Amino acid sequence: MQKRHLRFWEVWNLSFGFLGIQMGFALQNANASRILQIFGADVHELSWFWVVAPLMGFIVQPIVGHYSDRTWTKLGRRKPFFLVGAVLAAVGLVLMPQAGAFTAILPSLWIGAGMLMIMDASFNIAMEPFRALVADMMPADQRTLGFSIQTVLIGIGAVIGSWLPYVLTNFLGISNQSEAGFVPLNLTLSFIIGAAILIGSILITIVTTKEYNPEELKLLNEQDHGVSTESENNDSLLNIISDFQRMPKTMRQLSWVQFFSWFGLFGMWVYTTPAVAHHIFKLPLTDTSSQQYQNSGDWVGILFGIYNATSAVYAFFLPSIAKKITRKLTHSISLIIGGVGLLSIYFVETANQLVFSMICIGISWASILAMPYAMLAGSIPNNKTGVYMGIFNFFIVIPQIINAIIGGPMIKHLYNGNPIYALMLSGCVFFIAAGLNLRVNEK
Repeated sequence: MQKRHLRFWEVWNLSFGFLGIQMGFALQNANASRILQIFGADVHELSWFWVVAPLMGFIVQPIVGHYSDRTWTKLGRRKPFFLVGAVLAAVGLVLMPQAGAFTAILPSLWIGAGMLMIMDASFNIAMEPFRALVADMMPADQRTLGFSIQTVLIGIGAVIGSWLPYVLTNFLGISNQSEAGFVPLNLTLSFIIGAAILIGSILITIVTTKEYNPEELKLLNEQDHGVSTESENNDSLLNIISDFQRMPKTMRQLSWVQFFSWFGLFGMWVYTTPAVAHHIFKLPLTDTSSQQYQNSGDWVGILFGIYNATSAVYAFFLPSIAKKITRKLTHSISLIIGGVGLLSIYFVETANQLVFSMICIGISWASILAMPYAMLAGSIPNNKTGVYMGIFNFFIVIPQIINAIIGGPMIKHLYNGNPIYALMLSGCVFFIAAGLNLRVNEK
């Protein structure tokens, strides 16, 4: 028995739920720092609130991966996790910008941080089963296409999420003015719309995709790896530790590439809004309720949409580029381009010039979302796909946790309160990731 080759629209529908997940993720990335500052967080405290995001991934994804390898329901193997994650994430999206309405219970800053935690835990419940589904459903020679289409959908969703607040204000006339302690209406409506699209896109994948049943996957795994899955199905959750110790060599090498890539990405997500407001628009970092600051925040959303739009376009070309020069070289070059983009933010003089920076970052973002997983998928057994994808996430969340812990003190004590230097550090670590990627032994 062999996995059948999927038609284009089957591949598209298989990953369509990622469009909604990434729309919600983009709304969070572009606006969470802004919302938390509205609720009273200082710039050097932002990374501490963001630490809940990678911490949730560290805890949730390996567990979800472990159980998604062993969960068989009428709905499927991976699909129950999509649905649960989508519903919980939608709740967080709706409630986070409205945290000011709950001040009778807790300070709005803590309510907002709690909703950020719920969103991230839920995104993590949904994300890695989607990665595992590509490996489950597609033969090896289609996986680069599968992860690239996934990246295209991620880019489309992220563009919609990033641009939505700006569009609501500038094309539909919805106010982006902020009263002290309350989130502007355009942001609140954007998060509600994002929640609805998240649920809808997940349902499209659930309805249109039929997973292989346990018997079929058992035959496929025995054929590919010469082992039976029967003993694996009785593994306990504690076996995640032994699975970690038995990581394939390719996965160990890729872990360092992921570490430095995501250390840089986290710094960009947390500090771009205050960095652009202060370095480009010349606004005081404490001026978070002014009209100028809200306009600056909306422009950051446009910029984030540009890098995500670039990633969606570039992802279409990744399979052909990788075929010509290898996945490894494709990823290293893409990371170098992204590093140049991050460093260039310091040198631009106008807001419009940041478009070049974001195009460069979008090229690296597309590769980060596709190439490591395409390189990894061939080195792990089918019956361990979910748990190894979850363990692989350790090397996404650990660098974010480290950056979250040290980022605030670095802003305060090393950078004299100026967040632009956090973006320059992100650019430098992209170069390190590119060098380490050249050492990976790809199967």
